[in-house]
Amino acid sequence: MTTVSPAPQPLVAFSGRDPGAAVDTLGGIYGARDWTTGPADTDYWFRYVGVGDDRLSVRRFQLNGWLRGDAATDDVVVQWLESGRSTVDVGRGRTPVRLGVPMPLPVGRHFRVEHDHPDQRLVHLDRALVADVASERYAVDDDMAFASQQSSDPDAVAGWRTAVSLALAALRADGPASLAWHEAQADVVRALLRLHPLEAERLRVGTGDAADRRLTAAVEYLHAHAQDAMTVADVAAAAGMSVRTLQESFRRAHGRSPMSSLKSIRLEETRAELLSGELGTVSVAEIARTWGFNHMGRFSAEYARHFGEYPHQTLRR
Repeated sequence: MTTVSPAPQPLVAFSGRDPGAAVDTLGGIYGARDWTTGPADTDYWFRYVGVGDDRLSVRRFQLNGWLRGDAATDDVVVQWLESGRSTVDVGRGRTPVRLGVPMPLPVGRHFRVEHDHPDQRLVHLDRALVADVASERYAVDDDMAFASQQSSDPDAVAGWRTAVSLALAALRADGPASLAWHEAQADVVRALLRLHPLEAERLRVGTGDAADRRLTAAVEYLHAHAQDAMTVADVAAAAGMSVRTLQESFRRAHGRSPMSSLKSIRLEETRAELLSGELGTVSVAEIARTWGFNHMGRFSAEYARHFGEYPHQTLRR
């Protein structure tokens, strides 16, 4: 019998018809300053709901009315509109939020928002999570800024939407303590960085001794904890290295990042389980999720590149 996981409980949920309550509740989340809100020509109401955890949450804000004021957030927040109108002003004039196009909000500083009857989606990402994943490619500092507010690249937008959808699916199917959810969170950040690169220095491949003991310790840690949720900061701490040194050492010695190396290890472990599994009693999808692979199409393609056959062919041996 297939066990159906219960729907995730809301992380936050409120609604009402009082403009004052909207300012109080929403303002507490978004650092409200001089907010005003009210009805247009119809009854006023608002709804705000979100699921996830303190590392990643997906939220929806609906307002039958208008809202104006300054806001600020320490999270990395990506918003887009399904309907209605919104603008964001970071001091260079108002930028319209285009329907269906994800737009990161400024991190750690005030900006002005104007909403008119929005049906808004928001993804809140913990700043430390974004910094950890970004460190795979960037020398990240405290000043986290994105190179552009909006991107019209349809492939990058589609990749973002797919990553968010898969993260919600992992949360529903496997729960907030699962490796699948942890890896899905990192995939959402990677999709964001493809859509909106950071204004930060890219890591470069250096030169040096690939036999460094600390690098060996990092590799051993990856193997020993491959089925655990981990961040690049965890690996660096276990090896006694800074994140930047770890990244550059891996690129120098292996030509890839620690997280790419971890993915290869997990692919190897997945293959071992498929080879030992009995057809009809286990499924490729179940084994893949156990090792943190949520996107079955992408997993199958990566598996085939790595082993020269698809996972279902391995299971049928």
